[in-house]
Amino acid sequence: MRLRLRQFRPRTGPHEHRVVQPWSPLRHTSLRDPEEYGLLMGDHDGLNRLAGLFSFAAYSRHTIVHVPLRDGVPPDEGRGELVDLVLAHPEAGLRPTKWPELRRRLVHGTPLTVRTDERRTDRDARAWLDRPGSRDVLRHTTHARTYFLIGGRDAFASAATAFAYAAGWGPRHKRVVKGHSACMTCLHGELAADHDILRHPEIVICFKPYPPYAHFRRPGR
Repeated sequence: MRLRLRQFRPRTGPHEHRVVQPWSPLRHTSLRDPEEYGLLMGDHDGLNRLAGLFSFAAYSRHTIVHVPLRDGVPPDEGRGELVDLVLAHPEAGLRPTKWPELRRRLVHGTPLTVRTDERRTDRDARAWLDRPGSRDVLRHTTHARTYFLIGGRDAFASAATAFAYAAGWGPRHKRVVKGHSACMTCLHGELAADHDILRHPEIVICFKPYPPYAHFRRPGR
């Protein structure tokens, strides 16, 4: 996949960070704070680009991927606060409490185009599935209206394939031609267990075309 991004090189103290954002916003994609109930809803474009962004994050150990989602078209389903999304490896040196300061410095970005390797992503996602007892997981927290996922290559690759599945098969669901959302898959095993709550953390991934729905046609029809 070819991704058009905006790249920033902000500094905090003596440290320089590399931060990238999508060049254009994911207007019809949103994330409800998973601390309440993790619901990520998007159209084909949004879910497809999230698959690419997670794939890019999987192999970019020193890059912070920031996906602004709060300023898109407000969804008409779900409850809970809308949040942005940040993906990073531990090597990127990101502390969520320092993110507001870093985010304020994201000005004067430069264009960047990257290509993701779907075959490599699928390979590493399968490798993640094949070792259930020793999988990498994504640490997660919400701070400053931003949901952070911090972890390693294979867990990000597994999440990327989940978004690719939702983007590819969501438009084929019967409900969506009438404007209903379709629950396609979720991020569950990829997320680190939270021992402070009884349930395991989960982000449900739903497909929903944006209105007017009369212009939406399922593939093959």
